Amino acid sequence: MSQRKDTLLSPQIIQAQKEAISDIRIKNEEQYSLGAPRKKAFVETYGCQQNVSDSEILMGMLAQMGYEKTEQKDDADIIIYNTCAVRENAELKVFGNLGALKHLKAKRPDVIIGVCGCMMQQKENADQIKRKYKHVDLVFGTHSLYYFPSLLKDVIMSDTRVIDVRDTDGKIAEHYPLQRAKGPCAWVSVMYGCNNFCSYCIVPYVRGRERSRSKDAIVAEVEQLASSGYKEITLLGQNVNSYGKDLDEHIDFADLLNAVCKIDGIERIRFMTSHPKDISDKLIDTMESQSKICKQLHLPVQAGNNRVLAAMNRHYTKEEYLEKIDKIKAKMPDITLTTDIIVGFPGETKEEFADTLDVLKKVRYDTIFSFIYSKRPGTPAATMDDVLTAQEKKECFSALLDVQDKISYEKNKALEGKILSVLTEGYSKTDSTVLSGRTEGGKIVNFAGSDECIGKFVNVKITDVRTWSLIGEIIE
Repeated sequence: MSQRKDTLLSPQIIQAQKEAISDIRIKNEEQYSLGAPRKKAFVETYGCQQNVSDSEILMGMLAQMGYEKTEQKDDADIIIYNTCAVRENAELKVFGNLGALKHLKAKRPDVIIGVCGCMMQQKENADQIKRKYKHVDLVFGTHSLYYFPSLLKDVIMSDTRVIDVRDTDGKIAEHYPLQRAKGPCAWVSVMYGCNNFCSYCIVPYVRGRERSRSKDAIVAEVEQLASSGYKEITLLGQNVNSYGKDLDEHIDFADLLNAVCKIDGIERIRFMTSHPKDISDKLIDTMESQSKICKQLHLPVQAGNNRVLAAMNRHYTKEEYLEKIDKIKAKMPDITLTTDIIVGFPGETKEEFADTLDVLKKVRYDTIFSFIYSKRPGTPAATMDDVLTAQEKKECFSALLDVQDKISYEKNKALEGKILSVLTEGYSKTDSTVLSGRTEGGKIVNFAGSDECIGKFVNVKITDVRTWSLIGEIIE
């Protein structure tokens, strides 16, 4: 198990973080005993589900330090932005929000402002924060997440700025505290990092190489979630299909799924993300045979043209991708399929983009997550030349949405009148008067009901549909 010793964070480092947590808590409790209000923490998350999971770790550590969670920045004693580096718009939003906090810092000098995550793992972004945003107290990258307590202690005790952007392949830390979002669903990271180096993607550079958690650690976490009342889990990884390749024990992702399926109390299991080149017949068979595994698959195609796919370094062709989709549908005819698509990759022509539209029409995804290409400095694609103008890319993007919106609506329309099992997650984010939950296929359903339904499975008859959601009524 020597490889795991190199990958796991050492007990000494973990102990040092526990001591830092204790020291901060003692200081906060002392202030509270003297009449000061409870300290409050605000954490805002950008980007993928892995960032959401990381923020749960941050909030878990902050809770142990004596901080209460708040949704209002103006009330917070510590503000942390957990950032994403996948698209430029997310980065610009972070810089804009940080700039706006300058006035709050001037008004309340004691408030601690921190920035972490993938953006900060890029040296140029960390340097920009250091140079232009002097009101920011704490900057740390993805590889420094588990050192957060000691970094924050340095800020509090020394009243100085702390910047920690270490360049490593990453570590795994077990038994760190988490403060999960309310509801019956939970995220469980099974691995970190990525070895694929798609030419457009910054993730391998900011999250390091692939490293899998042990099966025992994952199973123990899921068992704890089951005992706490969680009904659904989503297993997370940049490419879950690569799970186990770096472990000394002989295990793959299908084996892990089979182990998790044995845990009593967990009724639904999802996972993301899968890389098309690595999805195996064994995994497809496991999905089909295990009733707990949701018949839903997110399989990013990114583009439909073979030359573009090669330039993206995706390691599959359009034909190979469609062949795998056919296998999946043959095993699970009612499966919900979703994907990611990049429009306007450098060098892509309108004729090549037409191949992407052809994939949409052949696969008929339930939903797509699509974006106009965003140049990421430091990636190979950033040096490639464009063929399409910005306006032409927008036209292609609109054409993509026109095709997919029609398909999504038709797929949802076919569910009208059917009775579906829905796990009630809470009240709708867009209408607080109705409940919201998801079907096995991950489709959002809004319906009238009481608080008693939250966290439970209810049978809902679909009475109306929208392009992105369903409307129904509870059937007793």
